[in-house]
Amino acid sequence: MALQLWFYVLVFVFGSQCSPSKAVVPSVISTKIMDNAVATIIPAAERTATYVPYLKGKKVGLIVNQTSRIGDQHLVDTLLKLGTNIVKVYAPEHGFRGEADAGEKISNTIDKNTNLPILSLYGSRKKPSKEDLAGVDLLVFDIQDVGARFYTYISTLHYVMEAAAEQNIPLILLDRPNPNGYFIDGPVLDPKFKSFVGMHPVPTIYGMTIGEYAQMINGELWLDKGVQCNLTVIPCNNYKHDSYYELPVKPSPNLPDMRSILLYPSTCFFEGTTLSLGRGTPSPFQWIGHPKLKADFRFTPISTPGAKDPPQRDQLCYGTDLSMRTLGSIMKPQQIELSLLIRYHKELTAIDEKYFLDNNFIDKLAGTDQLRLQINEGKTESQIRKTWEEGLADFRIIRKKYLIYE
Repeated sequence: MALQLWFYVLVFVFGSQCSPSKAVVPSVISTKIMDNAVATIIPAAERTATYVPYLKGKKVGLIVNQTSRIGDQHLVDTLLKLGTNIVKVYAPEHGFRGEADAGEKISNTIDKNTNLPILSLYGSRKKPSKEDLAGVDLLVFDIQDVGARFYTYISTLHYVMEAAAEQNIPLILLDRPNPNGYFIDGPVLDPKFKSFVGMHPVPTIYGMTIGEYAQMINGELWLDKGVQCNLTVIPCNNYKHDSYYELPVKPSPNLPDMRSILLYPSTCFFEGTTLSLGRGTPSPFQWIGHPKLKADFRFTPISTPGAKDPPQRDQLCYGTDLSMRTLGSIMKPQQIELSLLIRYHKELTAIDEKYFLDNNFIDKLAGTDQLRLQINEGKTESQIRKTWEEGLADFRIIRKKYLIYE
């Protein structure tokens, strides 16, 4: 009875927005009552005394974006004030300031605030070249991940580690909490479907921080020709995998709040369909719809900053509003939700409307063609999930070797 009462308290807490930056509350996956005093999670970037000594006397390159912050200040600005010799900055998808569309190519530029060169890792090349790394003694990686295989910051990490290993440049990774680190789920990627939205044989949701993930990339010899990066991970303080951590800065333009971040593992699969998943609306990854569906809820995607040409642009769509769900109700199942993906397939194909995109992008997102084939065959969610079990069990064994946190 006490545990049941505790769960309802948690659902109430998660149903409201938590305080900004480093708010921590017990996760709904916890099964014991926590102490009243909950330690504040401290991302590694804030632990300057631990890693700044490594940077002394070095020409430093930073792999950062808008999430690379210490309080209200960018990591670049903080390190410059501490006397760090930053010579180059490298930016992932969405750019240094995090304002570019998903998939939008980013060009090299100069940061107007610091006059530092910004080299794009999401333009003509995704892997730093020998020339890009020239004059750099040490690399520092500090980017907020959201814990989904198709979120491309871990692909950027792979290529940075590979280039650093090839050029014999040490890499320091400043770890950050994973907001979806409390569960593991989804199909394990088949190497035949490797792409920039899925590079490694891991499940859709892998339950690791980006620091733990970097250790796995190194340890499993996933870099080209089995090279290994000279990697140092600076851990967070007071983080556990069932901790709740509210991101202080949106990690990309279409993940504006915690609800979108927690729904993202499930609703991102709609990127491989003809449906709108809310890009170009106030609630991306929370509003799902199509002009030919029948539903009371309706919305119209439009061109917006960060979503210049969203799916079903300027079309009145009918579908589902997930924006009213509490955070606790999203987290409680500890699994990816397939019900809407299956339901809308049935509804659209019943009226001869195209569902999956012709380019089968769904296969890259899923890391396999099996999810698409299973949905086409009319498999139930439980039948589909059954086919993931063996791969997930094998992955858990691999994952355990690289964990830093409880």
